[in-house]
Amino acid sequence: MSVVESPTTRRTGGSAPHRASGRARTRRRRQGSGLPWLLSLPTLLLLAGLLGYPLVRMVVLSFQNMRLRELLSGRTPPWVGLDNYTKVLSDPVFWSVVGRTVAFTVVTVIISVVAGLAIALLMRRVARGVRLLMIVAMMFVWAMPQLVASQAFRWITDSDFGVMNYLIDKLPGVDYQNHSWFVNPWQGWSVITTLVVWAGIPFLAITLNAGLTQVPKELIEAATVDGASSWQTLRNITLPILKPLLTIVTTLSVIWDFGMFTQNWALRDGHPEPQYQTLATYSYTQAFGQSRYSLGSAISVITVLLMLGVMAFYIRQMFKIGEVD
Repeated sequence: MSVVESPTTRRTGGSAPHRASGRARTRRRRQGSGLPWLLSLPTLLLLAGLLGYPLVRMVVLSFQNMRLRELLSGRTPPWVGLDNYTKVLSDPVFWSVVGRTVAFTVVTVIISVVAGLAIALLMRRVARGVRLLMIVAMMFVWAMPQLVASQAFRWITDSDFGVMNYLIDKLPGVDYQNHSWFVNPWQGWSVITTLVVWAGIPFLAITLNAGLTQVPKELIEAATVDGASSWQTLRNITLPILKPLLTIVTTLSVIWDFGMFTQNWALRDGHPEPQYQTLATYSYTQAFGQSRYSLGSAISVITVLLMLGVMAFYIRQMFKIGEVD
């Protein structure tokens, strides 16, 4: 027996039971959408207290002229408006530091991601016991504090007692006795880059290895049967499936490497030369090394603004993956 819709039913968009069930689903969605925010509220409040307040204070300080006199006396620093930003943006030294930081970030991220992907692919080809041993070894590297790792690399490249100079000096026709790796900026940055890449590979390799487990074996086997080479399989099957994960880990690497501070600060014994300054160390040096606190705050604010684009891209990718799931 068929049900004949009345003109009123057609105008209202369906029968009464259908409308009631639709309203119930909408009500449940509205109720459910507030639950995640409620559960996240403690974390949001903690982040607002730990990060929000210092960030606001830094922005306010960048519009003032905080000197050692005001710091010791506790008086409110005078407002100078955009003077600090004008000084920073018109300073060629600042732009050289920005260029150096960007170049360093690009190089380290490319090397880290490529090496991490290569190790992850290798981990899928070795025996299970070897793969477990590789994961344990990389976890030890990942768990090592940055300061400890930096001190270890500082000892390895020490001009008097470094292992690196000792081993290279054993090569015929090579004299590396008492060689300083940081006299030449290219050599110095190669040491810093090696340290950052070495510390970043474990996260990338383990994460990408987990992503590779989601690549269907049937697709790989079908491509092999069709005569596809390993490179063709990687380019046409594996990389497209890994693309969302690769985008996320690459963006995270950009954020971490762009804000690099500990490595070159520790390797240069807390006094990085101008050719080894990055935005993080430059703002710290200006603020606490030369007691120009407001100028250092302005540099930090500009650094945050430069990173907002990368952070927005990362958040957008996270939302895209959430929508797919």
